[in-house]
Amino acid sequence: MAADRSAAVLGKPVRHSLSPVLHGAAYRALGLAGWSYQRIEVDAEGLPGLVSGLGAEWVGLSVTMPGKRAALEFATEATPRARAVGAANTLVRRDGGWLADCTDIEGVTGALRAAGGYRADGGDRPGVVLGAGGTAAAAVVACAELGLPGVRLVVREPARAEETAAAARRAGLAVEVSRWSDVDFAELASAPLVVSTVPAEALAPHRAELAAARCLLDVIYHPWPTPLAEAVADAGGALATGLDMLLHQAFGQVELFTGLPAPREAMRDALRAATGGILPLPV
Repeated sequence: MAADRSAAVLGKPVRHSLSPVLHGAAYRALGLAGWSYQRIEVDAEGLPGLVSGLGAEWVGLSVTMPGKRAALEFATEATPRARAVGAANTLVRRDGGWLADCTDIEGVTGALRAAGGYRADGGDRPGVVLGAGGTAAAAVVACAELGLPGVRLVVREPARAEETAAAARRAGLAVEVSRWSDVDFAELASAPLVVSTVPAEALAPHRAELAAARCLLDVIYHPWPTPLAEAVADAGGALATGLDMLLHQAFGQVELFTGLPAPREAMRDALRAATGGILPLPV
């Protein structure tokens, strides 16, 4: 029998997190009977103290908002991709400290490839990311991993996009920042991929213009479908969602925590059951 080990998701609020569904299913499928995974509510300021006080049985932590930047700053070492994003959604126990990683990037790339059907076509056009919050930073680094040469950030206020633009530059991408009110949304739809990190209502007025998007990741998944997702689906475009992202980022976390291959189908089935089967969640 495997030794008892503990893991958790940290955030505030965290009570609705689906991470325990994913990790619990993984540990059961892997036969890790002594492993547990829980929710712990903590803000960014409280994260360092909480993690510092954890015992040796703690192997890993998932980190959601608002603690992702604090997790990176707290860690004793970090992966290049976490440094590129400027935030970490994963802390892994290492001898003498904690490793920060960002499997959110795998969440974006996995969702786009498995659900969105994205395939690099050798073109030189940039991807489009709508919004410039924390999810957008992971999305732009994911664009680099997908082989895109650049990214176009579309935001309400360009001055607020500097951190996300810096993440793109650290990942080696050319960056263009456009003001929301100045762009032609129909032209944006011709990009190799479009990632929306903004609320559904913000894009409702532009659903007709963006309906031609050939590959869309809409990070919103509740309520589903969003007006934009519905328009793209009706036009025959490929769709990935935030629920796909959640699933694919969890694969990497499970592997980092356990050292074993993630049981992808078991995790997918558990997430589908917990969300009423609203999405197919291909792996």
